[in-house]
This record gives sequence, structure tokens and C-alpha cells, in this order.
Amino acid sequence: MEFNFDIVKNPRIFQENRLPAHSDHEWYLNRENENSVRSDCKYSLNGSFRFHYAENFQSVIRGFEKKDFDVDGWDIITVPGHIQMQGYGVPQYVNIEYPWDGSEEIEPGEIPTKHNPVGQYVKKFTLPDFMKNGPVYISFQGVESGFALWMNGAYVGYSEDSFTPAEFDLTPYIDKDGENRLAIDVFRYTAGSWCEDQDFFRFSGIFREVYLYTVPAVHVWDLKVNANLDDNYKDGVFSLKMDTHGANGSAKLTLYDKNRKHLIFEKTLELSDSENTYRIGGVDQWSAEFPNLYDLEITVFDKLGNISEYIKEKVGFRRFEMKNGVMCINGKRIVFNGVDRHEFSAQKGRAIGNDEIRFDLMTMKQNNINAIRASHYPNQTYFYRLADELGLYIIDETNLETHGVWDHIVKDGLDKSFAVPGDRPEYLDMVLDRANSMYQRDKNHASVLIWSCGNESLYMVDNPSPSKKFLTRYY
Repeated sequence: MEFNFDIVKNPRIFQENRLPAHSDHEWYLNRENENSVRSDCKYSLNGSFRFHYAENFQSVIRGFEKKDFDVDGWDIITVPGHIQMQGYGVPQYVNIEYPWDGSEEIEPGEIPTKHNPVGQYVKKFTLPDFMKNGPVYISFQGVESGFALWMNGAYVGYSEDSFTPAEFDLTPYIDKDGENRLAIDVFRYTAGSWCEDQDFFRFSGIFREVYLYTVPAVHVWDLKVNANLDDNYKDGVFSLKMDTHGANGSAKLTLYDKNRKHLIFEKTLELSDSENTYRIGGVDQWSAEFPNLYDLEITVFDKLGNISEYIKEKVGFRRFEMKNGVMCINGKRIVFNGVDRHEFSAQKGRAIGNDEIRFDLMTMKQNNINAIRASHYPNQTYFYRLADELGLYIIDETNLETHGVWDHIVKDGLDKSFAVPGDRPEYLDMVLDRANSMYQRDKNHASVLIWSCGNESLYMVDNPSPSKKFLTRYY
């Protein structure tokens, strides 16, 4: 399979060979590492990449992905980081208009051709010893706005959606004993850019972390935890569903209080079991005022009883519901003292670190803010983990805004058929995929109360809002 640039402007093709979205839980091969921030199955590729900047696709260097292509004379760029914050082009602030308005006249199904910068990245690495006996995957946590990937000269895949992870299987292409060469074309504008017209600075590049990871023979690929409360808001109603990779096995579940002083639940079950639900008496509720979290530990065994991996997740028991038209948490009315927040730094743009995220959220807590809308895209995973810990209510928002289209329809009388997504069937799967990628990654966070399917986008009668279709297809 070869990369075809035509897919970049085709809204029906927003990924090739990308792995299915899954939960953001960490897994470990060794129990002594389970309290570390990063799984011992992961290997960071952050740092220096060789880099070439092209004004458009016609100006890219052809064949750069080949293993013997010499890039030693190329510039060096830092990942994570925006291209425009490292001396290539300039950041562009746009509110309502699309960033190409006024320079190129294009319609949905087209992308700019004159000014559509392409960042060409190359990274050489050797595989760490702990990865040599298993499969090897790569995870890009955020790339704006689309990219094509090669490994050792072979085309691996393509992905859009700037703000959710894109992961690929590198196993068929990896050299486990020698030097490997990763090559990436990052496109500033893709078909998906029509769905990314948020009110913010426009950048491009690999702006969130990149890492390799491996998994054991028996692995929990996706984990769905539901920690609810009963009708009296006293007992916990706990359910767990695991999507596993590899041969059959079993799992031991243990649930401890936050200080690990008391074991409140223990259960061993077969991985082949479907979703299991358990009642746990007298749990401490999670809320913004009292963000009580429990430690869920899952020990996964293979069919011979050997330990395969350890999983550790934070669990908050809470019940969010509508009662007589009023939003309630644990049976009590919520009063949101909330803000919209962009993931942004004056120094780094959206390529921010954990310290900056913690500073933002601590400042909010100190000023009696209890709710944040992730406007207008999914944030980094650390943001949600910290919101769980500190006690903040989150509205998680899909990376979708088409303000530059509907504004002309509403104010300027442009025909409604021009709307995006509107009645255009070619955009439906893209929109649903973005919502699903957000939901699957963030579904286990107690802090996430509301799922937003986007901001300021126009849907027509023949194409109902994606929220209904999303609920039917995924939830």
C-alpha cells in the first residue's frame, strides 16, 4: 500500500490503518513500577527530529521516507512543539473566518494548494531491549492537522483529528536489532480542517508527545469503568468491561480507599466474561467539593496463571443526572462556577507541559471555579487525571467547529447546502469518529460529566446532530 495525497482533501478518508480508539489507562509489566507516571511498556520518542519545511505539497522533498535518504543536513526541530513556534512560518489568529479566506477561494472537498505548509520529520532510533520480544506500536497524542507515516521506507498509515491520539502497528516494519527510521509528513490543512475552525491561534506540527509501546501476550486493550451510586446515593454500583488482546486468561480486581488503608472490594473473573456489575456498600462520593478517589488495581493472568500485566486506575463514585429539569450530582443540585479554557501557553502555544496544566487548574480551584469546558477540543490526558484528583467538573468537547461556514449562511444568506457538516454525508463518519475518539479515551474519568459533540457547527434536517447518531453507534 502506498500513500496517495488525494486522501488529504477527501473528507470520507480521515484515517488509514489507524488502530481503534481506547481508554487512556496505564499498564505495567512490573508491580514496582505501577506508581510511576509512565508505563514501563512505553518508550518516548520526544526530542530532536530532522526537519524540512515545504510551503506546500508540491514543494516537499520526494523520497525522504526511504531508509537510505540522507537527512543529516536538514534542520533540527523539537517534538513536542509547533512548527510556527520554532521559526517556520508564523502563528495565525483567526476567529470566524477560515485561515485561508482571502488568499485562496476553495469549497468543502478542496484544500489550499498555494499555502498549505508540510513539515517533513525524520527520527532514527534503535529499539530498547524490553520491546524486542513483543509487538511494537506507536502513539501520536496530537498532530495538527493530519499526517502520513512511514517506517523504514514502508507506508504505515494516515490520520486526521488534531486533538486525539493516533496509533499504528509498527511490528511488520520494525527492525528489532538495527537502526530504524521514522518519517512523517505533517499537513497544515486537510479535509478535516473544515471541521477545525475554532476561535484560536492556528498552528501545525507534532505538538503532543510521541512514544512507542508494547503489550504482553495477554493485555487489556480497552477498559470501561462505571462507578455509579444507587438510588439512595449510599452504595456504589460498580461495573467493569475489558476488551482484551491475546489468549484467554483471568483478572483479579481489588479496590482500595485513597490511602490504601482498607480493601473494600476483591474479585477474580475470567477475561472472557462480559460486563460485570457489583454493589459496594457505603462508598465515599466523588464531587468537586469532595473528590474522593479509590485505587482500582487489576492483575491480569494468562491461562496458565502467570502474571501478564498490572493496571492501576483512579475511580470516583458519583451519579450525574437530570431531576425535574435540574442537573444534579449525587442527588444535589449543581451550581456551576465555570470557565471555558483553551490549552494554551504564551511561550509554547498548545504544546504545554504538566506543570502549566497544574498551575492553571490550581489557580482555578483557589478562585472557587469548579467547572471547565474543554473548549473546543479534547485536552491532554493529564488534564483529566488532575481534574479527577482536584475535583473539577469537565465538559469534554469534540474537535468540531465550522463557524466560517454557518456564519455566512446565517448572516449573508449563503445557500444552506453549503453547510458543513450540514446535509453532506461525506462528513458524517469523520464527525462521529472524532466524538468516538474523545469518548473512548476519556470515558473513565469521574470529572467528565458532559460530552459535547462540537461547537458552532450547522446541521440540517436531513442530517440530525451527531449526538443522536453517536449515542446509537457507540455509547
